[in-house]
Amino acid sequence: MNNQEEKEFDERVVQIKRVSKKTQGGSRISFTALVVVGDKKGKVGVGLGKAPNVKAAISKGVNLAKKHLIKVAMKGTTIPHRICLKRGAVEVLLKPAPPGSGVIAGAAVRAVVEAMGIQDISSKILGSRSKINNVYATMKALSRLKSAKSEA
Repeated sequence: MNNQEEKEFDERVVQIKRVSKKTQGGSRISFTALVVVGDKKGKVGVGLGKAPNVKAAISKGVNLAKKHLIKVAMKGTTIPHRICLKRGAVEVLLKPAPPGSGVIAGAAVRAVVEAMGIQDISSKILGSRSKINNVYATMKALSRLKSAKSEA
């Protein structure tokens, strides 16, 4: 059963960070893994897993991402309309692109839109270099997209 789930979802590790915490006995080291999961058909989720080792952090991130999947409106291989959204210090701009132009985006946005199944998009991130913030801002922008059918 686990193999079918792996085939069903595309998992991408966007970032792994080593985090240390000072305790009375010394330093306690753990890892955080930012994981994007998508089915290439319009569903995408993000999870941030924290654990003492990398493998456990990634698996926790994947489980969280699968729990928080969102369905995103698509128009062919791109998004239905332009959207500009600010979340915290990050401002994300996503624009539809003509077929064949590809994904023009940074690493954080690219991971999210490719896992979702978008093949043509143009994007720009302003304000922050944090991949975690950039991924969450992209997810929020994608969740606000509306198709022409839902508007009618």
